[in-house]
Amino acid sequence: MEIRSEVGSDALAASWEALSRAVEGFTKEDSAALARFIEERAAPLETRSDDGNADLAAVTRAVEEFRTSAEAFQTRHTDEQKKLADTLDKRMSALEVRLNRPGHQEQRQDETPIEQRAYGRFLAHGRAALEPEEIRALTVATDATAGYVLAPEEISKEFIKNLVEFSPIRTVADVRSTGSHTVVLPKRLSITNAKWKGETVASEGSEPTFGTDEIEMFTLKTHVDLSTQLLRDSVNNPIALVNEALAEDFGQKEGLAFLKGSTAGQPEGFMSNADVGISLNGHATNLSADALIKMKYGLQAAYRNRGTWIMNANTLAVLRTLKDGAGNYLWQPSYQAGQPETILGSPVLEAVDMDDIAANAFPIAFGDFKSGYRVYDRVALETFSNPFLLATEGLVRIHAQRRVGAKVIRPAAIRKLKMATA
Repeated sequence: MEIRSEVGSDALAASWEALSRAVEGFTKEDSAALARFIEERAAPLETRSDDGNADLAAVTRAVEEFRTSAEAFQTRHTDEQKKLADTLDKRMSALEVRLNRPGHQEQRQDETPIEQRAYGRFLAHGRAALEPEEIRALTVATDATAGYVLAPEEISKEFIKNLVEFSPIRTVADVRSTGSHTVVLPKRLSITNAKWKGETVASEGSEPTFGTDEIEMFTLKTHVDLSTQLLRDSVNNPIALVNEALAEDFGQKEGLAFLKGSTAGQPEGFMSNADVGISLNGHATNLSADALIKMKYGLQAAYRNRGTWIMNANTLAVLRTLKDGAGNYLWQPSYQAGQPETILGSPVLEAVDMDDIAANAFPIAFGDFKSGYRVYDRVALETFSNPFLLATEGLVRIHAQRRVGAKVIRPAAIRKLKMATA
């Protein structure tokens, strides 16, 4: 029996080693699946009997059956893995091809975005010259502006940045964006009427009244004719050239409207608003230092402390020579980089379209324009390129438009100086 036991153990070990080699290389998931398979397929074995050789033969047959089943399982599982791998390879190859297409590839930090490249080609060559990927990268304008394209976000930001240089009111006004043709703002017409009451005296109700104020969006249009050769020399040149030309034109037009706009079809200027308070200079032509002091302190403290002076360069040159009663100049230079010069402790903003000093003119404004004057941008910039109209003259005509609205929303926050005695 000892010999039979020893021989049976060696044969069983060898058979088990063969089974181990058959399942070698399986993953953890494969091993788990195989274990479940064997557990389901295996039946209890009687490995002891009176005949030792019969015991060994029974064990050997069982192990061989397990090994055969495992090899079949491995073969079937390997085929399934190969099919899955082939499917994944095909999908990865298709994805790689798609990512390598123009407009879908991963951009490097130094690479110009597809929408900016497309916009540059649109300006230089027109829509007909764009590839399908470039057309998809651009945003077509709405509001019945057929053929117009919205400037990409980064280009719009650069345009607004250039615009501020020619429209300085934007730096002090409350500037917002809107997607509507008209902005309706709630407006308080009266306040509550609180009264002092004793402990047992009933309170009285009050009925404040409210209204609405509308800010309409207006369209500013123009076109510029640029050299075809200059536009097509570089993909970046058209953007820079158009931005510079349009920002200067649009900035000057809206800068004037923000100050003196009064006719239909343009934003309301705060100098044209009849509800803005007026301070009299006391003389028709000679600027008075006392009048400026009274003008500043004619505003409520909340507005006065955030106030800004607005005037043109000619008025500022005269004002720099004025002194108060103690002989101190009203104007004070800036001794720190980035800080504005001040008049009576408040910063000064230069606006070229303000009146010069003259009888009955309004050369100076002062107030908290962030609280008192609201600007809404409906569309930053829409462009349409026509490379055919002036092709024989070597020019490309670029049409542009933008929509903007502005209005005085709190007249009490602003005052203006009138060169008059009454």
